[in-house]
Amino acid sequence: MFVFDLSSAFIAFFAVVGPPKVLLSFARLASTRSAGELRRLAAWSTVISAVIGVVLAFSADFVTSLFHISDQSLQLAGGLIFFVYAVALVFGVHLGSGADEEDEHLAGPLVDGIRELMLPYLASPLAVTAVLVGSLAKDDWGWHATVAGAYAAVVVINFICVAALAPLMLRTHRTSLEVVARLLGLLLAAVGAELFLEGLAGLGVHLPEAH
Repeated sequence: MFVFDLSSAFIAFFAVVGPPKVLLSFARLASTRSAGELRRLAAWSTVISAVIGVVLAFSADFVTSLFHISDQSLQLAGGLIFFVYAVALVFGVHLGSGADEEDEHLAGPLVDGIRELMLPYLASPLAVTAVLVGSLAKDDWGWHATVAGAYAAVVVINFICVAALAPLMLRTHRTSLEVVARLLGLLLAAVGAELFLEGLAGLGVHLPEAH
């Protein structure tokens, strides 16, 4: 999955934190917000998400060294995270989907929306894992900049999609969102399985080649 070029890094980030996943998160917020509020929320959350991704891309070596984490351990843990999240999506369970309806709302729809997007988008475990694993694929600043650029490009595309489709999301039926979520779950399950197998291969486990 995480091979050594810009296009592959972009595709990996698009799969785990691209518009198909992000639009689901924003669509769930659309029922209590106007199109303008959704666009402002998308703009702020995009900036925050991009900053987090860029910082992680350049600090991946420091983070893994600080916690004594090997590349293979990160791949195995990341693969499990992807797979568990994907299986939950397939069965209609939305992990990290934000606060419950009974929770106290914060002052203002913008602040409240950012809180609800914290796990599914801003600090998504999927995105964090993808950025760290991608950055560790090569040990040079040029590659870290490539990973950071690919991630930033994906979150900008996310903003464009949310801004353009905000009126449509206000009228989207929840059943349609659930169908899309299950299809996304199948994709992420495959991504998680492949990442887990890469971790096993890095530990020296012999795996037969696919034909």
